Amino acid sequence: MKDFHVVYEDNHIIIVNKRAGILVQGDSTGDRTLTDAVKEYIKKEYNKPGDVFLHPVHRLDRPVSGLVIFARTSKGLERMMELFRKRDIQKTYWAIVRRKPKDAKGKLVHWIVKDEAKNVVTAHEVEVKGSQKAELNYKVLGEINKHFLIEVEPITGRPHQIRVQLASMGCPIRGDLKYGFDRPNADASINLHARRVYFIHPIKKEPIICKAAVPANAFWEEFLELDPDDFKQKNLDFLHE
Repeated sequence: MKDFHVVYEDNHIIIVNKRAGILVQGDSTGDRTLTDAVKEYIKKEYNKPGDVFLHPVHRLDRPVSGLVIFARTSKGLERMMELFRKRDIQKTYWAIVRRKPKDAKGKLVHWIVKDEAKNVVTAHEVEVKGSQKAELNYKVLGEINKHFLIEVEPITGRPHQIRVQLASMGCPIRGDLKYGFDRPNADASINLHARRVYFIHPIKKEPIICKAAVPANAFWEEFLELDPDDFKQKNLDFLHE
């Protein structure tokens, strides 16, 4: 399986669909990263000598698949970081859970605290010392084979936010042992996928809508029939897949 597929690229940014299992940036493991892989692609594709400027604008957890945005220039990095700070970027995730949420749609608000040593986040119903507010909207798209597909739109961008917030309402993500699912996936992934992203390009000033194909396995692919895809009909000129 390839480390990534390019979904969109221009002189300032590149957006890729990453496979589950690869780190976005380096950590203590010293394992190969998505940043390394995309740098190699740019160097080869554009025959660039010397070092390649490339910086992720945000991260995805290692076992998560889907869209990751990189800046290819310092101007692109600065402008994209500003979009994230202002929350002028809409991200949509798909999560597969085994337990049906009590409500078909809703908003979750928690205060979360990260244990850096254990790399685990805890969610609290009320504000506690050292916590950050985490908010997301969710909607159940349907059920297949006794599992439920949930569409999630995070409002904030906290570490492990979707994983811990869904687990806190009794719906841990399939394969996510860290947050309460009872068995791992065979490939150590979890069934969380960064499906879509939408923003106004900070330099070109045009809409960018990207959609990432789900991982190429039979379990994920069954859920494609639940994709509402309303946005696609309205925005065909700007959609990148």
